[in-house]
Amino acid sequence: MADHATSSDPQVQRQLDRLGALSPGADILGLERIARLLERVGSPQRALPPVLHVAGTNGKGSTCAFLRAAIEAAGMRAHVYSSPHLVRFNERIRLAGELIPDALLAPLLEEVLDAGGDIGASFFEVTTAAAFLAFARVPADALILEVGLGGRLDATNVVARPAVTGIAQLGIDHQAFLGDTLEKIAAEKAGIAKPGVPLVTMRYAPHIAEIVAAAGAPVFAQGAAWDFEVRGDRLRYSDARGAVETPLPALAGPHQPANLALAIAMLRHQQALAVPDEALGAAPRNARWPARMQRLGDGPLLHLLPPGSELWLDGGHNEAAAAAVSATLAQVARGRPVRLVLGMLANKDAQGLLAPFAPLASGLHAVPVPGHEHHAPARLAEVAQALGIPHAAVAPDVPHALGAIAREGGAPVVLVMGSLYLAGTVLDANGELPA
Repeated sequence: MADHATSSDPQVQRQLDRLGALSPGADILGLERIARLLERVGSPQRALPPVLHVAGTNGKGSTCAFLRAAIEAAGMRAHVYSSPHLVRFNERIRLAGELIPDALLAPLLEEVLDAGGDIGASFFEVTTAAAFLAFARVPADALILEVGLGGRLDATNVVARPAVTGIAQLGIDHQAFLGDTLEKIAAEKAGIAKPGVPLVTMRYAPHIAEIVAAAGAPVFAQGAAWDFEVRGDRLRYSDARGAVETPLPALAGPHQPANLALAIAMLRHQQALAVPDEALGAAPRNARWPARMQRLGDGPLLHLLPPGSELWLDGGHNEAAAAAVSATLAQVARGRPVRLVLGMLANKDAQGLLAPFAPLASGLHAVPVPGHEHHAPARLAEVAQALGIPHAAVAPDVPHALGAIAREGGAPVVLVMGSLYLAGTVLDANGELPA
């Protein structure tokens, strides 16, 4: 599926136009193109600071956010590479704590595009090469590297020897690329493992754990090498080095303590960075990860709803994410009426996403996802009705959906959900740009 990006800076937009016109290499996973491209621009992947490489179906972004918060709390500077962007392309590349400025982004993209014109590299491969150039040229103490898709054949996997690798929650997603079973998906995610490099994982079913353990790296799995528990408003993490207690994450959701614990385990099972326990304790409060059960603040979209309403946003788009988000929504709503605004890409499972929300939602408005191939809103409304969600309707966009919800009366809890691309339009419309 095509990616899109726009910028208010004309120099950046000129390069983004070139980027958007590339051949559909994103539909063909592999490391050959990215390796050739990086060689032409001086092999920057060999000059990176210590790399913390994170894969997973869900939770890898939150894990990266906790890693960054802990490293920065320790007084160090961290680069971060993540995808997709929500509003601005710059969000993908964070240099020593700050989003890459337009004045640096434009020439980097131009340099890579000029160097690789005949390679047929994809949008993501060119972006990755430009990011590695930036990370190699700007000093920092660490690089937090989020896998784009899968792991084994993802462009980020050209890093030969990271300091540590981690795999977050596994689930069924991107079946066309990764396979349609957890076993196949686990094998792809475990492809980021490197000989002699610690691989830190969550607790998996025995047959999945065996696949991950066969990846050729020392494995430190939850339940064997480390574990955690929630005690009241505290998280207690423990491993062979001892125990650490932290506050619970500020990020909403009962699944976030597990992501925090994974980040702590990754930092405690690597040797390149010294992160004291005090910094680990600061991470759960300082971490921010937009569009993951984010309560939207005062802004144009919230003003469309009646006083006392709450407006939440989440970009999760698969069944595993839906289970976590619906549990969070139930905690947030506390019996108050819940309305959903849903938009989904065409290649996602609408029924699998919606089913966990059926007991909660008293209404749904389906909307398109601008600029992307998406499920027809009428079809989403049909799926919702079949699952027993009442008052399923369609709307041309999120503002019209919120207006319709306002006319229904009351002060509901509203969740806009189903796509990170849709989430980006919502953040932009409410004036909450990721920083």
